[in-house]
Amino acid sequence: MSEVAGSSGAEEPEEPEGRERTEGEEGDEGTEGAGGAEGAVRAEGPEGDEDPIALRIEQLVLGSERRYTPFQAARAAGVPMELAARFWRAMGFADIGQAKALTEADVLALRRLAGLVEAGLLSEAMAVQVARSTGQTTARLADWQIDSFLEGLTEPQEGMSRTEIAYPLVELLLPELEEFLVYVWRRQLAAATGRVVQAQDDDEMVDRRLAVGFADLVGFTRLTRRLEEEELGELVEAFETTAADLVAAHGGRLIKTLGDEVLFAADEAGTAAEISVRLIETLAHDETMPELRVGIAFGTVTTRMGDVFGTTVNLASRLTSIAPKDTVLVDGDFAEELIGDGDAPESEAEATAAEKAAAEGGTGEAAPSYRFALQPMWQRPVRGLGVVEPWLLSRRT
Repeated sequence: MSEVAGSSGAEEPEEPEGRERTEGEEGDEGTEGAGGAEGAVRAEGPEGDEDPIALRIEQLVLGSERRYTPFQAARAAGVPMELAARFWRAMGFADIGQAKALTEADVLALRRLAGLVEAGLLSEAMAVQVARSTGQTTARLADWQIDSFLEGLTEPQEGMSRTEIAYPLVELLLPELEEFLVYVWRRQLAAATGRVVQAQDDDEMVDRRLAVGFADLVGFTRLTRRLEEEELGELVEAFETTAADLVAAHGGRLIKTLGDEVLFAADEAGTAAEISVRLIETLAHDETMPELRVGIAFGTVTTRMGDVFGTTVNLASRLTSIAPKDTVLVDGDFAEELIGDGDAPESEAEATAAEKAAAEGGTGEAAPSYRFALQPMWQRPVRGLGVVEPWLLSRRT
């Protein structure tokens, strides 16, 4: 993590004689001197000097050199220091006291975010949420790119260190990755906006009815004791990649990955059912993977910063924990939704009778094409949620 935002008790920058401090420059304890720029790298050499190559890479990535302390950056942006500190910390930038580590890019970003508040387009609380969600998402992305991508492409060469190879590589990749990031973000923004526009009312934009599912690797704790770290990392990456691809391909949304577990959501029960059954089928044919279990619930879900919360999410998690290996358990609301949409019959007896009648030509109607079968299970208590009646979901053959 780069060190950028200041800590309380740091020495303040020298002010011109006779100049009065502007509003916000003397903040509450804990915000004084806070500032932010993830690229403020502190790669110190043997004598405490910063690594010149690291500084060159930082300047290349940020597009400008260090010029400002946190107080100076906030003043240049015309933003109170206390608000600037909130933004920087929301973005995940560490404290740097009063080091001169900020750039024109930091000032411009701060000015733009504060400008959205001044224009009334965002409340201050919403602007902080924007900063936090963006910071958390891009921090993970940057870590992944360095750990799994750049590191693999910068193997030390004879006569050159890894950092010496990294600079020209970053110089070549940076504009391409930046354009690709913006493209993917715009695509995702368009999809998310479309979902909001299709909402029935304003309340549904925040509290929506969704199918929420957890897919969990069985016996993962035992695997951590048996596999080497590298093998375990490869297994987790393969699982997350398979899950992410299947969720996206069939119209769901991957909410987050938790190592041995993924959380996904879908607008329709049929979409979630297809994803869950395909996950079971795909991993069952992979001998390197452990068994999988999936739990799905349907109901009102609160969405915040790309995550989902509420009783429906908790129920899906509990169903996953009680599901037998290589099975999918769903709740009653999900079963009703699936039946109502015509994706599953109310009972296999009903489906068999309809198919038989259609085959004999007695009704003159085609047999219904159900994709899934539902089998009611015994009612059982679920911790924190009372008694539920799970249904076993499977594909009809």
